[in-house]
Formats: sequence, C-alpha cells, structure tokens
Amino acid sequence: MQPTDTGNPGGRGIVPPPGAPSLWVMPLALHPQVSELVQYLLVKDQKKIPIKRADILKNVIKDYRGIYSEIIKRAGRTLQQVFGLQLVEIDPRNHVYILVSNLPRLAVENLKQDDCTAKLGLLTVILSFLFMKGNAAKESAVWEMLRRLRVDPGVRHEVFGDVKKLVTEEFVRQKYLEYNRVPHTDPPEFEFLWGARAVKETSKMQVLRFIAKIQNKDPRAWSTQYTEAAAEEAAVGGLFEDVSTPGGASQGARRRTW
Repeated sequence: MQPTDTGNPGGRGIVPPPGAPSLWVMPLALHPQVSELVQYLLVKDQKKIPIKRADILKNVIKDYRGIYSEIIKRAGRTLQQVFGLQLVEIDPRNHVYILVSNLPRLAVENLKQDDCTAKLGLLTVILSFLFMKGNAAKESAVWEMLRRLRVDPGVRHEVFGDVKKLVTEEFVRQKYLEYNRVPHTDPPEFEFLWGARAVKETSKMQVLRFIAKIQNKDPRAWSTQYTEAAAEEAAVGGLFEDVSTPGGASQGARRRTW
C-alpha cells in the first residue's frame, strides 16, 4: 500500500501505510535526501574512511541545508534500525562521522584468516602495544615490536604489502590510529596513539583480555592496565551513551549518536 497525503500545508506530510515503521512519519520532501544519505554513508564506510559534514552537504544535502539536522537524524535512525549501524560524530568541532556496528563483535581469533582479517590482527597487536605502553608509543618502538614479529616496515610483506604505508596512512586515514609528531624533536620523531574509531569500536578491557589470552594469564596480572580498563568500562556504561573519550586517545572528543 502506498503512503497517502495528509493534506498538510504544501502537501508535504504523509501517513504511513498500515504496519509501516514510525520512520515513515516525516515530511515527504525529505525522503529522497534521507535515502540518498543512507546510501552515501554506506558506500563511504566500506573503506572505513571518516565522513565529513562538508562532503555530505556538497554531495547529498545540497539545497536542503536548512533541514540538515533533521535529514541526518533520520538517516542515522534508518542505519540503526535497518543495518544495525550507529552514526557517530567523532569530531564535533569539524563535524566528522563514522559508522559503528551495533551487532555483536566477533573475537579476532575466531575470524577467518583472509587478508582483511590479517590486517585487523595486525591492528589489534599495535593497539595492544600502545595500551601496554601507556596509550602512546614512539614510531621507532612500534617498528621494533613489529620486527620481533617478523613484520618489517622496511620490507614488503606478502600479506600486508607496504607495512609502513598500511600503518601510517591507511590505519590513520581510517581513524584507527593517530600518528603525531613529538613536539620539540629535531630530527622530528613521531608517535602513535589510539584513533577515534578504535576508541569507538573496541575497548581497553577487550584488548587486555586479548593480551591475557595470548600469554595465558589473568588480565589482573597487569594491575595498572586492568584498573584503567575497568575505569573506562565503568565510565562508558551503556553502549550508546554519550561519554567523554577515555584518556590516552583523541582526548576531548565525545561520542554523539543519532
């Protein structure tokens, strides 16, 4: 059954067909933009590249800037209800968004070992190393750790390809890592930290349990890290609450969900 016009001024309101979800109750003129924005966000998310509001306005919203907030709110609701994805604003100042799955995450060790999950495994190792080092580590320390695992950033890897490019460009572009110059260093030195997407998609407790499982230890064996991870869990509370980002990664950012 097709939706029917309510007769509101301008003929822009619609009534949902019987049994349709409440999402249908919205101005008719918004539907094309909401649908287009949902598709745009899904395509962008395939490469895990953060999405800027400026690009949304330019490529999707266009002449409907005055109702931008309503469009993105309803697009976020559609993503959550239909695709199990949460639209999260990771940078309120510059209005940058990512999509985070609401569906239960699979443990890394249970995933099939294809190229994609191999990269995820490498990323998990790096995030674990950063956490155990106090949430940040110099670039040279990260490279040395990877060399001990026979992943040399200076040698092309059969699975990861250009390791240095993968870590310093792809993981950084996807917001899994931050790669910053250490102040007052000459010659310049760089350090890695957890990126905004890593903060949203995993937790320090998950990483600590990953480390503990590999080393066959209780997570409490690392008392400092366990205390920090437990404090983060207590602060986060529910999965979809708005919370301050835990210390050590992208400080000052706040989760904003739609």
